[in-house]
Amino acid sequence: MPRSPLPSILTPTLLSRQREIVEVFLRNGWDYMRQLVLGKASDEPELPSPAVLCNILIELGPVYVKLGQLLSTRPDLLPSRYIEALSSLQSTVPAVPAVQIENYMRQHMERTVEDVFAEMDYVAIAAGSIGQTHRAVLKSGQAVAVKVQRPGIDQQIERDMALIKDLAKLVSVTQFGQRYNIIELAEEFKSALTAELDFTIEARYTDELRHDMENSSWVDAEKLTVPKIIWPLTNSKILVMEWLVGSPLLLANLPVEEPEDLSADPVNSPFGSTFTDNPFKKLLPSKNESKRADVTSLLFRAFLAQYFVTGFFHADPHPGNIFYLDDGRIALLDCGMMGRIDPQTRAILTELVLSIVSSDAQRCAQLTLKMTEPLKPVNLVRLESDYSRLLGRYYGLTLGQFNTAEAFSAVIETGVRNNLRWPANIGLFTKSLANLEGAARQFYPNINLMDEIQPLMLDLFRQQLVGDNPAQLFLRTGLEFRNFSLSAPRQLGFLLDRLSDETLRWNLTIQGMDSLQRSLERSANRRAFSTVVGSLIIGAAIISTGQKTSQLQGLSALLFAAASFLGLWLIASILRSGRWK
Repeated sequence: MPRSPLPSILTPTLLSRQREIVEVFLRNGWDYMRQLVLGKASDEPELPSPAVLCNILIELGPVYVKLGQLLSTRPDLLPSRYIEALSSLQSTVPAVPAVQIENYMRQHMERTVEDVFAEMDYVAIAAGSIGQTHRAVLKSGQAVAVKVQRPGIDQQIERDMALIKDLAKLVSVTQFGQRYNIIELAEEFKSALTAELDFTIEARYTDELRHDMENSSWVDAEKLTVPKIIWPLTNSKILVMEWLVGSPLLLANLPVEEPEDLSADPVNSPFGSTFTDNPFKKLLPSKNESKRADVTSLLFRAFLAQYFVTGFFHADPHPGNIFYLDDGRIALLDCGMMGRIDPQTRAILTELVLSIVSSDAQRCAQLTLKMTEPLKPVNLVRLESDYSRLLGRYYGLTLGQFNTAEAFSAVIETGVRNNLRWPANIGLFTKSLANLEGAARQFYPNINLMDEIQPLMLDLFRQQLVGDNPAQLFLRTGLEFRNFSLSAPRQLGFLLDRLSDETLRWNLTIQGMDSLQRSLERSANRRAFSTVVGSLIIGAAIISTGQKTSQLQGLSALLFAAASFLGLWLIASILRSGRWK
């Protein structure tokens, strides 16, 4: 039965936008979406190629670009080639004119612009889909970056989210939609976008990450920094933070041997200003390879501390969000996309990474089952076999040849193929790890994640075993043991009472028992049926040998006929079952 068309397709306020979306789909050759709107789509979505999908999202605008960026954090939903394409997706939106930004700032600041800033440049130096960044100088003389929300973006998000939720309702009736709970996914996307509209959330994330890095025993706080938030000037629409002077790590992709005129080329600051001083004179002199190794090692230590110690991590560490500052420090920017991992999951992740490196397929399968939700009954033998073949690719590789992020992504894909649903934060972790390792390999190809984590392993296991406060762990363990010692005698006494009263019942479930029971019942029925047939034959034979009248002769023939018919029916049923051999 065909599904109904898009629920709000006739809503006047959305009609033009809906028509525009359908036209973009058709223009890029994605006929599945047209069929979906008309209620004629198949149960499994037919995705366009990764490049075409990226083009569609870019044409649809900033909200859909954000959708693509969020989907890039879900390797449990899309194959790796789509994740890679969506991870590089960037919104190409023009900056809002200076006059509009000035009016918007005056409407959303508690104090006047003249009272706060000695200088304010209303021409954006960087523009994104949600906000754009400007350079300013406070009355105190401190240079700051001012991130201003794009006027009207909240209404645009509300409009497009209504359409996305309508599409999710259509997809939800397909097998794909039910398998991945597509309506919940749409709600998750809406929550993520709504959070990005509140700049105070990003400000809190930034403060939390800076606090974690400053107090980490794994990171030298004098070498790594996160921008400080100017809280008195920050609200949900405007974010003010300290201005950091430096250059993006992506510039390390330039040749180390510098051309003569390279020092005259402008270099963008974290927020778009230009500097004519060549950063490589301070960062990467061609004769100092150890500087690359030191910087990369610092980054790995910082992110390993985020992944496995605090559980609060930067989910988008691409080279453009990692800066080398003029004073020699490394800065982590743009804390809009962050992830959290609870302590139990962190412990499992640590073991999982080690099982991947050691090619332990059995342990990898066990840990996977601990972290995932089965969508269907899982065949453990098949899962272990799949992991064994997968990890066999990496067996014998040196640590320098081993790509941890690539292997971890393959492990996730294998779990998905075996009907396992991974938590959303694992997708963010995978994206963050892939971006980090990719940036590090571009910057310093000789670096390797396992080389960096091995010296930290002892401290990592200590952290996971006793935490930051051993006394608190000891007290909690003692309290739990006390509660157990008090409840155990009562539970044992209750069990003995039920045994003595003969009221204890055992509920035992054995996998495959139902099919075995049905098979035994069929066998018993056939045996009973064959016994009846044999009895009819024997009875007919007895009557025929001692028959004296025509009535007994007719009865004998009737019994033989019935036995023959029932016997042939039994043989036919056995042959149809295919189990006659």
